Amino acid sequence: MSARNFIKDVLLGVATGDALGVPVEFRTRGELKERPVTGMLEYGTHNQPAGTWSDDSSLTFCLAEMLCKGYDLHDLANRFINWMEYGYWTPHGEVFDIGIATAAAIHGLQMGDRPVMAGGRNEESNGNGSLMRILPLLFYVKDLPVQQRFHCVEEVSSITHGHIRSIAACFIYIEFALAIMQGMDKHAAYKEICSGTRDFLTKNNVLDLVEQKILGQILEGKLPSLQEADIHSSGYVIHTLETAIWCLLTTRSYKEAVLKAVNLGSDTDTSAAVTGGLAALLYGWETIPTEWLNVLARRTDIEDLVKRLDDKL
Repeated sequence: MSARNFIKDVLLGVATGDALGVPVEFRTRGELKERPVTGMLEYGTHNQPAGTWSDDSSLTFCLAEMLCKGYDLHDLANRFINWMEYGYWTPHGEVFDIGIATAAAIHGLQMGDRPVMAGGRNEESNGNGSLMRILPLLFYVKDLPVQQRFHCVEEVSSITHGHIRSIAACFIYIEFALAIMQGMDKHAAYKEICSGTRDFLTKNNVLDLVEQKILGQILEGKLPSLQEADIHSSGYVIHTLETAIWCLLTTRSYKEAVLKAVNLGSDTDTSAAVTGGLAALLYGWETIPTEWLNVLARRTDIEDLVKRLDDKL
């Protein structure tokens, strides 16, 4: 791929951000202003040891491991089932957090639903459960034409989240990450999203006028000028994508970006995981504080997964 190990950037970047946010998930912004997160904490919301990542990273690793064997949605669906039922790719052998839409979709997969049809398609099914795990797909689609990139994103998102809003958010995230991986600085990458990606989504009738308006704050170039009060760090997919891009654009390092995401409160683990994937792609995994990496759960297994995926690609 290059002298840079982008796969290692993504997997460690996502997991480290995730682990920073786990102990304070659901804390309010006000609470975190009084006692901000400055590093890895232990216990807290989910009573887990320091360095413990959540479902965000578990399902990210499931996708990465599927890609080690080739693009196979049934294989990915089985990995999701094994995660939920048997603790596969969990940090300590058991699932301690799972989204409602993700759980419903995996139950559907267990009952025989086709992977591309398992995810909810109504407007209420727009949590951040596909966005949080989608980033490894970047390495499979990076050399494909844009139509094929979108098709793959649509399929992988739809396993748990099949509404066009979630699919479009995942696609924007992947395209932004691709621009960074190709060497653009973060502001140029964002401008590319607001031109090329926006044109693709509108000219190919992917988004109707309602969805275009909902994504407008992202696709019309408004994010860099927003204030913290304008950023909502909830579990809604649009809020999470806005949070991640905004945190990246308004900071100067991996550490600063993920801590900013965590300290916005609410869905802290996912906000920091999605931000962390982008930030590590931009700055390199080596810029993640060593003291954070040293306590990261299953780091050796994650690095083994990095090697296997790198060998495959």
